[in-house]
Amino acid sequence: MARYKLLIEYHGGPYQGWMRLPGKPTVQGALEEAAAALDGGPVEIYGAGRTDSGVHAMGQVAHCDFAIDRPGKVADALNAHLRPHPIAVLKAEKVDEDFHARFSARARHYRFVIINRRANLTVENGLAWRISPKLDAKRMHEAAQVLLGTHDFTTFRDVECQARSPVKTLDKFDVARYGDRIECTLSAQSFLHRQVRSMVGSLVEVGRGKRDARWLTQILEAADRTACGPVSPPDGLYLEKVDYD
Repeated sequence: MARYKLLIEYHGGPYQGWMRLPGKPTVQGALEEAAAALDGGPVEIYGAGRTDSGVHAMGQVAHCDFAIDRPGKVADALNAHLRPHPIAVLKAEKVDEDFHARFSARARHYRFVIINRRANLTVENGLAWRISPKLDAKRMHEAAQVLLGTHDFTTFRDVECQARSPVKTLDKFDVARYGDRIECTLSAQSFLHRQVRSMVGSLVEVGRGKRDARWLTQILEAADRTACGPVSPPDGLYLEKVDYD
């Protein structure tokens, strides 16, 4: 058997998230069907991050074991079997058998895109969160800095999260405006279920002037899910990159 590391891009709109679910469309399910067709038997694919329903990826990483040993053909062959799914294998490379897409990862990088305008989205419909009221991106960035470091993130943790501990270390949370576009970029070794969407949703309350940075500190320290602000929709969230040694 040969182990392959896959770099994957996908539009999460049609799927119930990454993780395989019986009878439902998922990214992992579509990839495993394509891999099975290529390899001639069942293939299990392991992802670096279990993105939620509707969440996109520009740089998801996964691994699987194939009986075939053709590094130059795997990506093209998988893409042929994936059509017409909005999923693309950008790169496939052989790796050592001890490589694990999830457990070998050293950092995960996410981007959340907000379009701050009154007009409805057209080209980016389903690819960003449109917010009509004017947002103060500078204020959002300043407030986001209180979330950096190691904390109990229970407030921003979904009730169905299966992580063993709510304690995580957030390394980066930047908010910047580019015209009508506001981008939130976050980095950490790992995230809790819906942590990014929960934090962004709460930050939007700050950007609208309804709350301030002190409130963000208060709800973080409360370690209480009911204290969280509105959770953002999945449309604007992208898994951008996964780092390995």
